[in-house]
Amino acid sequence: MEQRPQIVLKATLGDKILESLGWLTLFLLWCLIFVNYNKLPAIIPVHYNTLGKADNFGGKETVLFLPVIATVIFIGMTILTRFPHIFNYPVKITEDNAFRQYTDACRLILYLKFIIVVIFGIVTFKTIPNTAGTSDGLGAWFLPLTLGCIAIPVIYYVVQSFRKV
Repeated sequence: MEQRPQIVLKATLGDKILESLGWLTLFLLWCLIFVNYNKLPAIIPVHYNTLGKADNFGGKETVLFLPVIATVIFIGMTILTRFPHIFNYPVKITEDNAFRQYTDACRLILYLKFIIVVIFGIVTFKTIPNTAGTSDGLGAWFLPLTLGCIAIPVIYYVVQSFRKV
């Protein structure tokens, strides 16, 4: 593996705000589960098809997997951003471009971990009324919106990486 510069990045105000919003969203996801857990029926939707319709069901304890997985992903990505020199980059990292590439990559991960927690929150938020029959699935909009929210910043980052070589 090539030797890359190891740089400690300073978070901007925008980075700190997005990080705080991510932690707040994660906290609210856990609150949503704790407030509603006892109200859930014994069987709940545990999987949705591409049209957002529930197509598999399981015990209500499975709803706990959503915040657990979101928390593990969020914390894992938070730790990962401390080591930008180990990331895979679409361009060769040099002393001249390391700071910019590391900053952009960490910002991408910051955005992605926030959107992942939001996605898990939406699934949880929509699952609860689905169990009561007051809502019908996630909606056909969910998959395209989710894919767009993840793909658009990744594509933008890759394009910017090549522009800032």
